[in-house]
Amino acid sequence: MRIVLVGPPGAGKGTQAAYLAKNLSIPHISTGDLFRANISQGTPLGKQAKQFIDAGDLVPDSVTIGMARERMAQPDAVGGFLLDGFPRNVAQAEALDAALGEDDLALDAVLDLEVPEDEVVKRIAGRRICRNDSSHVFHVSYNPPKRDGVCDACGGELYQREDDNEDTVRKRLEIYHTQTEPIIDYYKAQGLVVTISALGKVTEVTDRAMEALKRDAAA
Repeated sequence: MRIVLVGPPGAGKGTQAAYLAKNLSIPHISTGDLFRANISQGTPLGKQAKQFIDAGDLVPDSVTIGMARERMAQPDAVGGFLLDGFPRNVAQAEALDAALGEDDLALDAVLDLEVPEDEVVKRIAGRRICRNDSSHVFHVSYNPPKRDGVCDACGGELYQREDDNEDTVRKRLEIYHTQTEPIIDYYKAQGLVVTISALGKVTEVTDRAMEALKRDAAA
């Protein structure tokens, strides 16, 4: 299957992408990973991206699309892929359709993770990360540490990232609504959107997504 995963910040896209890709036996392709891989390998596209990033500018769509096309052409993606973080706007969605069309391919589904805005704010603003190891992540409500402000795993100090405060989260949501959310209507016009609730345990959301995708494929 060729799937695009969409949803607001805090919807759990990264977590769900990893589980879904494993269950569907397709690669998880995220823009963050694409940027890091191309920059670390010093590819032509990576060098272009680095110039923009170092200058504090947004990486142009043409560079992002170029990276995505190269990754989708690799052998492990021949049978399908799950795109996470791309496309971010309608122009990128149109470019993706055009790129796939050149190879007589098309998307099978666009999985929309739906979560109320207040829940997004609660999820992100309540997140606490260990200063010693950023993979140790807690939440003041959903996964609190045994001791307030102290990492259960290593005893390190837990802190809130600057961009995890409520004001910043709401600004990120505003950007999502104006730039990324319009791609849902774009794909709805093609009959590709499958919307599920992203509330509940990780495994519950994954099961919900798998069932929805199966129903969509059988329709």
